[in-house]
Formats: sequence, C-alpha cells, structure tokens
Amino acid sequence: MRRKVRRVIDSVYVRRLAAEIEGDQLPRHVGILVDGNRRWARSAGFDDPSDGHRIGGARIETFLRWCDEIGIGRVTIFLLSDDNLSRPAGELDALLQIIVDVVGGLARQGNPWELNLIGALDLLPAPTATQLKEYAAQTQGRREGTRINIAVGYGGQREIADAVRSAIGELLSRGCTMDEIADSFDAQLISEHTYTASQPNIDLIIRTSGEQRLSGFMLWESAYAEMYFCECNWPDFRKIDFLRALRSYTRRHRRFGR
Repeated sequence: MRRKVRRVIDSVYVRRLAAEIEGDQLPRHVGILVDGNRRWARSAGFDDPSDGHRIGGARIETFLRWCDEIGIGRVTIFLLSDDNLSRPAGELDALLQIIVDVVGGLARQGNPWELNLIGALDLLPAPTATQLKEYAAQTQGRREGTRINIAVGYGGQREIADAVRSAIGELLSRGCTMDEIADSFDAQLISEHTYTASQPNIDLIIRTSGEQRLSGFMLWESAYAEMYFCECNWPDFRKIDFLRALRSYTRRHRRFGR
C-alpha cells in the first residue's frame, strides 16, 4: 500500500515539476556524470562493484527516454575516463564489457538515438574499441531522438591537447610558418578541433553521488555551463531528480562571464 501511495505522490509531483519548466529555457546540451555505481553496490550489499555498474548501465536508457519526452537535443554521458583505465584489470574488464553492452543496447534497431563516441578510443583494448565503433556506426542518421555523445576513455585535458595538436597540424599542412601559427592561434581555433566541434557547448552539467567536481569532464565545452549536483547515486536517479535539475537551470540567470 505504501508503495502505491508513494507512486501516486511521485506521479503528481512529476507533473507539477514538468509544468514549472519553461520549454524555451531548456538546456540545448546536457552533460551527465553517472557517478556512484560502486557506492550504490556497497550500500545495497553487493560484493562485486560490477553489479552497481550493471544496474547503473540499465538506467541510462530510461534517462534518455526522459530526455526525449522533455525535448533535450543533445546529451553527453561520461561512462569512462582515461584515469579509470588504471583500475585493476578484473574490475576494468568487467566495466568495459558493461559499457559495450550498454552502447549495444542503445544502438539496437528501433531506438531513436544517434550515438557519437568521444575520447581516446586507442587507449581501449582493440576488440572493445572496434565493437563500440560498430555500434555507433549503426546509429548514424537517426534523428527522432536526443543525440548522444558517449564519453569513453575520455579526459578533458587530453581533449584540449588533441585539439591543439590537430589545429597546429592543419595550419602546418596549409604551409603556415610557426610564427604565423603563433600569431593566429586563438580559442576559436581550438574550439574547431575539439571532439564536439560542430555541437553546441554544454549548458547544464549534472553529477550524481554528491561529489562536487568535474573530474576532467568536458573542460573546454563547459566554460559557462551551469552545475547541478545530486546527492543520490546514479542507480537511484529518478525522473523527479532530473526535473529538479532542469527546474534549477531554468531559474538561473546565465551571465556567460559578463
């Protein structure tokens, strides 16, 4: 009975929250750090942290359907940092397989999402990188749902270094001298060579688990992003929590450094 009452109350509250969100003020691009899977597994009595990652992975599709309902155009999901690649082999292998399974599920026929992989895929085991690329390729051209960036083997500092390297390489290929490159080099040039160069910058970053840091996530693209930190661990993240984050965003006055 209590569960039924709670579901009714939650349903009413969801409708109330949705009514408070102005559609024209929604973020165009949401970044989310799906943090707290291992912590959730420990609190739930699981011995293997992979159980938390597996439950959290299953939550991602639900979250993306909320994004579709609300009308979020672009989402970047941080699944694995380049720092995470130093985790113990057993844990890392299990996590990589979960990520492959999650991406494969999102890519399956009938789902509306176009997937774009960002990060240093060359740091991943070759079979893992190949499988992820194949899944992403299957989704190209899908336009009915939210468009998704999957950040795997991703590091914000690495991305900036890659962008600078790519920009210099392009200018050298045009025959520019190093003096000319130094004179013309600016932030716009770096922006044109980031992993998400053709996309809008992130408007809102959500991090679960109560941690209040970026952990290298989208450092360049989040220069003027609004931050929202949610206390719950990712497997417990509800539509109510997402709507609260969006409501908080729509109530803020964005200054963009001015």
